[in-house]
Amino acid sequence: MNIYAMNSLAVLVSCGLLSACGQDEPAAPTLSFEEALQLQLIEAEPGDIIQIPAGIHAMTRSLSLNVPGITIRGEGIDTSILSFRNQLQGAEGLLVSADDFVLEDLAIEDTVGDALKINESTNITIRNVRTEWTSGALTNNGAYGIYPVQSSNILIDGAVAIGASDAGIYVGQSTQIIVRNSRAEYNVAGIEIENSTFADVHNNVAVNNTGGILVFDLPNLPVQGGRNTRVFDNQIGNNNTANFAPQGNIVGTVPAGTGLMVLANDNIEIFGNTFENNATTHVIIVSYFITERPFDDPQYDPFPESIFIHDNQFSGGGSSPDSEPLKALQAATGQAIPDVVWDGILVPGTLPQQVLCLADNGDASFVNLDAGNGFATPTFDKSVHACSLPKLSVITLSSAVK
Repeated sequence: MNIYAMNSLAVLVSCGLLSACGQDEPAAPTLSFEEALQLQLIEAEPGDIIQIPAGIHAMTRSLSLNVPGITIRGEGIDTSILSFRNQLQGAEGLLVSADDFVLEDLAIEDTVGDALKINESTNITIRNVRTEWTSGALTNNGAYGIYPVQSSNILIDGAVAIGASDAGIYVGQSTQIIVRNSRAEYNVAGIEIENSTFADVHNNVAVNNTGGILVFDLPNLPVQGGRNTRVFDNQIGNNNTANFAPQGNIVGTVPAGTGLMVLANDNIEIFGNTFENNATTHVIIVSYFITERPFDDPQYDPFPESIFIHDNQFSGGGSSPDSEPLKALQAATGQAIPDVVWDGILVPGTLPQQVLCLADNGDASFVNLDAGNGFATPTFDKSVHACSLPKLSVITLSSAVK
C-alpha cells in the first residue's frame, strides 16, 4: 500500500471514530434566555425590536442597553415577567443609557436595586410596564421602580409601581415629562418629580403609599431649580403605609398619611385631584428647612413659591397625623388636621400670596403652621390665600416620543 492509500485509510478511520467528519460536529452550546437577551442588547442596532415572550424569566444579573433607537416589547404587563428574585450581580434590573428608547408590555420584579434606571437619555417611552417587589413593603426592597434621571422628553404611560423603598415612579433632574394613566401603590413615595422642570402628572392613581405624590427640589445635586409641574386629575387616597425607607433617605422624613407634598419647588399647579382619607394631611407645602437638615449649597433655593391649588376635592383625612408638630396641633384643637398645610416659612420680604394661592376647593380647610417661629401661633384663615396665579402650560413632548 502506497503512502497515499495509507493516508486515505487513516482519514477514513479517523472520521469513523469522530462520527463522520464535518457532518456531526458538536453542537454549539445553547444559550439561556438570560444570556440570549443580554446578547441581543449588546448586538442590537438602531431600529431593532427585542421581544420578551410570555412567561416568568429568571434573571441573575443586571441587563444593560446603550444602543439608541431600541424597543423592548413584551406580551403584557402581567404576562412577560423578568424576575430578579435570585439576582447575584448588578445594581439594577435594566440600566439604559440610550436615546429614543421604548419599553412596553412587561414586568420587572424583585430586583436587588432599582428595577428600571434610565440615565442621560432623550426621547423615552415607558408604556404598560410594571415594577414590583412581590414580598410587600420592605426596607430592603430596591429604591426605585421606574427611574429616569438627567433625561428629557419622557413619557410614562400606563405603568404600575409597587413596593419601592424610595419612589415607585421617580423622575429626577430631568425636563419635559409626562406621567399619566399609571398606578403607584405600597411605595414610600408613589410618584416623585425631583429637581425637574416642565412636568405633567395626571390621571394617575396613588394609593396606599407613605406619600402619594411628591414634588421636591433638593440641594447638592447637579441639576437644581425644580419648577413648572402640573399635578391634576389624579386619585390620591389612603396613603397611610408606614414609612419603610432606609435610614437617612430624604423620603424617610415624609409622614405616613401624606397625600401630596411640595418641598422647595416653584410654579406648581395642583388641580382637579380627588384626595381621600390621607391620615396626616392631603396637601402639605414646605420649605427645605422643615427637614432640619443642614445644607451648604449656595445655588440652592430652599423656599417654595407660586403654588396654585384649585378645583380639588377633599374628603376624610387628617385624623391620625404622623408628625410631631401636627400631633401637637391636633391635641390643641381637638380637630382633624386641615386639608392643606403650609409651614409658613417665607423668603424675607415675600407675601404669603406669593407662596400659595387657594381657589375653588369647596370647603377645604387650611393651616399656616408658623414653623418659622417654632410653631408658636398656627393660623387657619385661608382668605389670606384667596388668590389666583397664571395657569401653567400643557407639556408637549418631542415627536420622537412614541
